[in-house]
Amino acid sequence: NENISGKDSWDTFMKSFDSFDKDFLKRLHEVHPTLSPSDLKLCAYLRINLVSKEIAPLLNISERSVEIKRYRLRKKLNLHHDVGLASYLINF
Repeated sequence: NENISGKDSWDTFMKSFDSFDKDFLKRLHEVHPTLSPSDLKLCAYLRINLVSKEIAPLLNISERSVEIKRYRLRKKLNLHHDVGLASYLINF
């Protein structure tokens, strides 16, 4: 199983993602300029409705680490507690 953590694999994913969802990451980064490349990668996975259990092997980290990344991402996005992170990104 090849994960998408390598630069070449990530670039391939991004090209496919961009053709699927034009300018999502660009728009997201414009609205939230403090997001890191790692944050944007997580946003892309959440946008296609992957859950933490599915994201963990793609990032080559534990499921718990994905949950922590999601928590930190919510804080960076300043999301209110009643707004779901995945819902926000899917509807962005």
